[in-house]
Amino acid sequence: MTASTLSRVRRSILPQAGDTWASIAARELPDMDEAAATGALQSWNLHVFMRAAGAIGGVRGGNPILPSDVIFVEPPVART
Repeated sequence: MTASTLSRVRRSILPQAGDTWASIAARELPDMDEAAATGALQSWNLHVFMRAAGAIGGVRGGNPILPSDVIFVEPPVART
């Protein structure tokens, strides 16, 4: 791998407190249908989506998204 292959950085955000997949989709992918945008975000962020929902005892209300999570808002870049 050369330095030139590392120059493109995938667009990402840090979520705001209380963000859900739907709120991130509405803010970051406003031109997409809500269901499609939510599904796309979840597929691009399996490291968050597949996390066990809620903290111990469900303290976070089942929302797996933390303000410290890196959320990708575009698909992975295809290798050329």
